[in-house]
Formats: sequence, structure tokens, C-alpha cells
Amino acid sequence: MNEAERGANASTADAVLDLVRAAVPDAEAEVLVTSTDLGLTRFANSYIHQNVSDTATRVSLRLHTDGRTATGATTLVDGDGLTSMVDRTVDAARLSPPDPRWAGLTAPTEVPSVADPDEATAAATPADRAARVRAFVDAVDGLESAGYCQTAVWTITFANSAGHRASARTAEASMDGIARDGLADGLARLVVRRLADLDGALLGERAARKARAGRDPVELPPGRYEVVLEPTAVADVLQMIGIYGFNGKVLADRRSFVEIGAVQFDPAISLVDDPTDVDGAAWAFDIEGTPRGRTVFADAGVSRVVAHDRRTGAQAGTGSTGHAVPGGLALGPVPGNLALLPDPRPAPREAEEASGTPAADASVAELVGDVGRGLLVTDNWYTRILDPRTLVVTGLTRNGVWLIEDGVVTRPVQNLRFTQSYPLALAPGAVLGVGSVAPTLPSSWGPTMNYRAPALRLAAWNYTGNASG
Repeated sequence: MNEAERGANASTADAVLDLVRAAVPDAEAEVLVTSTDLGLTRFANSYIHQNVSDTATRVSLRLHTDGRTATGATTLVDGDGLTSMVDRTVDAARLSPPDPRWAGLTAPTEVPSVADPDEATAAATPADRAARVRAFVDAVDGLESAGYCQTAVWTITFANSAGHRASARTAEASMDGIARDGLADGLARLVVRRLADLDGALLGERAARKARAGRDPVELPPGRYEVVLEPTAVADVLQMIGIYGFNGKVLADRRSFVEIGAVQFDPAISLVDDPTDVDGAAWAFDIEGTPRGRTVFADAGVSRVVAHDRRTGAQAGTGSTGHAVPGGLALGPVPGNLALLPDPRPAPREAEEASGTPAADASVAELVGDVGRGLLVTDNWYTRILDPRTLVVTGLTRNGVWLIEDGVVTRPVQNLRFTQSYPLALAPGAVLGVGSVAPTLPSSWGPTMNYRAPALRLAAWNYTGNASG
């Protein structure tokens, strides 16, 4: 994708607005045109088995007329396709119930810039991705491996009938792979802005080290354990807290744990959403065209704000924070690039080399060295909410768990089920250490959502089941 495609997207958005004006002259309308060029190389049993290339443009329309709101979308961007989408959306608006909470359109506003995409990443070929896969497979040194390498570039154009315009172009590269030694899996996962920064050999070596360290796991009884959560596990915590906690709709519905102005976290916890400071793809406006900047959700343990779109921001009397997302009428606004600020003190690389642990990075190994007895956890998965108000989550460990004794990883542990309030795990006094390395990790909710997550040493995590039940 290039500047010509950005211009084509702008022409498409203007054409939709012209069609809306012709059909319903007094309607308020906003259009989002998103063009995606995705390249995905998948591997299993240590060889590439699939390469996918997908180029598509999606046009979304939201209009408000006669006190009623409706949305429509199409991937048919010729004249007939756009006309049909507008006609369907106008008809849907006339049949929709009144919308008394319609908050109007974003006025013409300057949008901050985000760094231009790396053109080598945007133009990546299957051979470029295959080279990273080859490096990963070579690094696992005979173990089975599986995963993917992906490159993607997005061109996004917004326009509304109030005269506001915004556009962006962004790209990212990501890799997610496992190495398997018998029944033991090791994980490596990362998102970067530049494909050149995606080191398949480093990720493969990390996954293999974890897999080999996971042989012959022992079973531990359920209970409360001190834990060191690696960044891949912390990313799930950030995702849950962002979507179901710092969400203006969830707060208005009284389903959020967040209390603005209250000390709800340990002083070591500061949560920030900043599209200009992530390693993955992001853009500096939301799907309503509202500019996005640096938003501090929690500062040294104090909950400061929640995410708002125009609707929830008007209801709260604060305005939008620029966090409107597709499906937001039901889901609410979501922080898409949430970061837990790492410990600013760098960890010496020697900590990892001397420890002999399967830690993801040196700062994880440093946290492990301070634990008397606890668990090192690679990943939390299949997580589901049991109690929205307190954000009690249940899930399973995955891709490596180890027992820590006197600051040393002593043996692998079979997977455990946990039932844990995420805010309580981060409460004052509960956070014993924060890692100094914060990689960007992908969200399971969709593209361009990502999390910067350092490791965490926590005083307690509640494990409620093991392999025996």
C-alpha cells in the first residue's frame, strides 16, 4: 500500500458521504475506510505448510438521522457496492429505535502524527517471512516447532459530514512460535514495527530453552503461590483489566472494579495507553475520528481515568478519550495499546546467563532470584471472567511452569488452573517487583491491539486445580 491507495481511500470516503447527502441531506454521517495487506506464513512439524496473502478494503458507515442511528459496511468499493451499503444503512436507520444518547460527530480537529511505517516491512515477501521461520526452526535444534510469522500494513481513512478528516498508514511484524520436547512446550512471542527487528533465531532459542526445561513436570497441590509472571502472562492481565475495567461503558453499567481517584494498585503499577509509543501498529485516532494521545489510566497505583468514546464520554461529562472501537455500542471503549510501565532500572544481562532459568529475559531472571518459594509462569490462557465486578478470572497455565526455591528454578510443574481477581493480585503491597524489559505482545482480540508488558513478581496467585482435579 502506498500514497496512491491512501488517496483512493479518501476518494471512497468522500463518495460515501456524497451518497448519504443525496439520500438523506440532513443526516450526520461518518465513514471509515480500512485497507489491509496481510501476509501470513504458518509452520508446523518444523516446516512451512501455508502461506496466505490477503489484500482487502472495508468501508464502514455510521449515520444518524431523525434521532435514530444505524451502521453498515461493505467490502465492495465500486459504485454499486457503495450505493447498496448506503441504501441499506438508511433503511436500517428508519427502522431503528430512537437513540437519545447520540453524542454527535467529531468536529474538525488536528490529529497527532505517528511514525511512518517501515517500508521494508510493508513490502515484505513470503521469502522474508520464511527466513525468520527458518531461523526459528534451526534454533530449536531438532525439537518440533510450530507457529507463524506475519507482516501487515494498514491504510486507514476517516471522514465525516462535519468536515473532519484523518488518515494514517501503519505496519507491523509479529511472530508466535512454540518448541516441543515430548509433552513439554516452550513459547516465544513478539510484535515489532520493523521486520528487521524480528529475530527468529533468538525467539527459537528462547522457546527451545523453555521446552527442554519443561521435561518431566511434577504435580503441585492447589494453593496460593508467590509468582513471577512472564510478559506473555502479564499481557493477558492487561487485556482483561483494559477491556473489562478501564472501560467507560462497563463503569457506567456498574460492572467495573475501577474507582476513579482511589488507590487500587500497588505504587509500582502505572498503566498508560499511548499509540505513539508502542512497537506494534497503532494510529492516533479512533473509529469516530477522535484524536488519541497519551492517556494515563493508573498512576503509581491510583486509578485516574477510564477509556471513553463519544457516547460514554458525553454520558460521563468528560468527553471522548479516543478509544472508540468496532462493536463499541455493546462492548464499550477499549484501550488498544495499554502498557504497564517497566522498572526503569536496567537488569544486567549476566543475570540471565548466570541463573540457568528458562526466563524470557534478564529482568525475569532477576525477579526469580528474589523468590523464596513460588512459581515461574510463562502464559495464562483460556481465561474467562467469573465475576465482572471484582474481575475474578479463571484460566490455565500454559507453555511452561516451574517451581522456584530459594531464588532458583528447581523443577518443572504440571499445568494448574487458577481463580484469581486480577486487581487484587496487583493491589497495594501485592506487587513485589516489576521487570525492566517490556516487549510488545499481540492481543487475542484483533489486529493493531497490543500490550507492552514487563514481568511481574506478585505476592500471591490463587491456584484452584491441578492435573488431578
